[in-house]
Amino acid sequence: MTERLDGAFFADPQEYYRRWRAEGPVRRVDFGDGLTRWIILGFEEGRAALADPRLVKDIDLFDAMLARKRGDAADPRTSAALRHMLNADPPAHTRLRKAVSKAFSARRVAALEPVIERTADELLTAMAQREDVDLLRAFAVPLPVSVICHLLDVEIDDQDTFREWTKALVGTLDPDADPARAYDEMVRFLRKMLQDKRENPGDDLLSVLVTDDDARLSEPELVGMALLLLVAGHETTVNLIGNGVLALMRDRGWWDRLRADPTLVPAAVEEFLRFDGPVDLSTPRFTNAPITVGDTVIAADEIVYVALAAANRDPRHYRDADLLDPAADHGGHLGFGHGIHFCVGAPLARLEARVAFTALLRRFPELRLAVDESELRWHPNVVIRGLTGLPVRPHG
Repeated sequence: MTERLDGAFFADPQEYYRRWRAEGPVRRVDFGDGLTRWIILGFEEGRAALADPRLVKDIDLFDAMLARKRGDAADPRTSAALRHMLNADPPAHTRLRKAVSKAFSARRVAALEPVIERTADELLTAMAQREDVDLLRAFAVPLPVSVICHLLDVEIDDQDTFREWTKALVGTLDPDADPARAYDEMVRFLRKMLQDKRENPGDDLLSVLVTDDDARLSEPELVGMALLLLVAGHETTVNLIGNGVLALMRDRGWWDRLRADPTLVPAAVEEFLRFDGPVDLSTPRFTNAPITVGDTVIAADEIVYVALAAANRDPRHYRDADLLDPAADHGGHLGFGHGIHFCVGAPLARLEARVAFTALLRRFPELRLAVDESELRWHPNVVIRGLTGLPVRPHG
């Protein structure tokens, strides 16, 4: 049986996952666009799928597969905008990932800690002047945006426009979104930015990519890589902070324990990633040969997602999977994926989250929701799991 996603899914995907999981580790789902997808729900099945070479990510092959299904031509504009390592398979993926991995070395990430701490302190100082504030707009968004722009040495003057681009580019189902306009506007921005780096190179990552003869990045690859770094470099951290803060405000016991003992914060960050992480479904893959998941055979040329959020609550893998418990041994989650596409920016996201939660707990011990939780809304997005806003009272 194929089930169609609706607005209720985004408010509480776990309710759907629990129901689907009772019927098996994989489910066929209609996204409402004329194409059905397979969603893998189980932890072991999802982990295996994330490393299965029969599940293809190459953007050109993906576009050709979609064209066959729809009976039309592939969209070269979309392919150019998305030509980055997350949409590539080896050997192209190996070359692209090697080109950026140096930016996320332990030494380089550690060197960003003073920048993150200073930025967090400035944002929280401004928050302290307010009785009511949207935590996302005031803190969770500008912190990682500032950090990734520092890392890449670029300026984003209009944060709201940048967020609109991001939401359109990560797979929103919002009927008001305009992905084509977002692609065009962001590609123009990125091409100008890369041209500036060619003319005035520095020691930032984008300058390295533009001037690196060994990487052999084409113009579409440079645009796609810059897009990936800017979007993925902040989007997951925004919602890791927002979702984690909401989880703690629901459980004041853990809020008080973490405030009393900040050494528990790194383990809490891992639990936030598992319990209600910033990525719901993985980015899509398609089968280039039949695969078997549980008792289900998925044919070739089928679109497949791994529901990271479902896998991370799989009761076959985690005891008390639906309970938030930073003290439990919930390691090895799939919050950052698995295999060759494991998030290259995971060390930076972890550092940003650790600094953010430590500073927030210290500065605002009485932080409370400013509205009833029933008023909160989640983005209608199959990939990103995040709130549209998080109104809080910093001083309780």
